[in-house]
Amino acid sequence: MPESVPPADLAGLSLTEIATLVAERKLPPVEKWNPTHCGHSDMRIASDGTWFHQGSPIGRPAMVRLFATILRREADGSHVLVTPVEKLTIDVEDAAFVAVELKTEGAGKARSMAFRLNTDELVVADADHPLRIVQGEDGPRPYLAVRGGLEALIARPVYYELINLAIDEEADPIGLWSGDTFFPLDGGE
Repeated sequence: MPESVPPADLAGLSLTEIATLVAERKLPPVEKWNPTHCGHSDMRIASDGTWFHQGSPIGRPAMVRLFATILRREADGSHVLVTPVEKLTIDVEDAAFVAVELKTEGAGKARSMAFRLNTDELVVADADHPLRIVQGEDGPRPYLAVRGGLEALIARPVYYELINLAIDEEADPIGLWSGDTFFPLDGGE
C-alpha cells in the first residue's frame, strides 16, 4: 500500500518541490482493478469532506488517507473503494475531496497553483487538473479535478483567496493561470 504519511508543510515548499512530490507519489493502479462488486461499504463522504463509517466519523486521518488511495469514480458517476479482490460502493455527497490550502507562485501566465486536499494529497492546477465553477443556489461552487474523475470542492476561504489574486491582477475575464492554462473564476466554464 502507498505511504499514508502527510507531506511537509505546504507553505514551506516551492512549487518545484511540490511538483516533485506529486510526481513521486505512488498510488495503487485502481483503474486496472475490476473485481466483482461486493456491496456497500457502509461509508460516506460528507459534503464538508468528513469520512464516515456506519454513521460515525473516521477519526484517524491516516485511515482516511489510506481509503482515499483506493477510491475510484465509476463511468456512471458512482464512487467505489476498490482492491484487486473486492469493490464496495461508497456514498459521496458532493466531491470526494476538499481543497483546503493554496500555494501560488508567479503572476499572470507564469503563475502556478498547488492545492492541498483534506487528505493531504497535493494537486497542481493545469490542463489535466482544471478548475471549474458551477453556479449553485448558494453561489459559485468551485471544483478542482484530482484524478480519474474524482474532484475536490475548493473550500470557500481558498476560493476567496483565488478571487482576490485575480482581482489584484485585474484579469479580464476574472480568472487565473496555472500550468499554462487559464481558469475563469466567474462561472463561465
